[in-house]
Amino acid sequence: MVILSILILNKAGGLIYQRDFNEGLKKLSSNDYLVLAGTFHGVHAITSRISPVPGSGGLEVLESDQFRMQCFQTLTGTKFLVFAEPHQPNIDVVCRRVYELYADYVMKNPFYQIEMPIRCESFDRHLMAYIKPKQ
Repeated sequence: MVILSILILNKAGGLIYQRDFNEGLKKLSSNDYLVLAGTFHGVHAITSRISPVPGSGGLEVLESDQFRMQCFQTLTGTKFLVFAEPHQPNIDVVCRRVYELYADYVMKNPFYQIEMPIRCESFDRHLMAYIKPKQ
């Protein structure tokens, strides 16, 4: 399983965390990542309203020939986006584990301000320890 990138969006659609795990990815500017986060937030909101399935939470998986994107939205509206190689199984499990790490090392950090960019060394370290063996 190859994880390409992880993004975390706050409930307003703002990018609060972004990390690439693959050296071969085209580097985007920080502004491009902010635009990507805002665009995904809007598309997610629209798809949750036009879905024919009652109670649908919106866009969860987007798969192309180049990548697979999996979204996990928490009850508070925080979205975890995991980009992986196409046809990768169990990406939803990775999303939930990233959420667990976020809950343990970001939300329990007394210096972290809710909805603000994540700057937590212990979260980075544990996330890297979880993702690295999957590469």
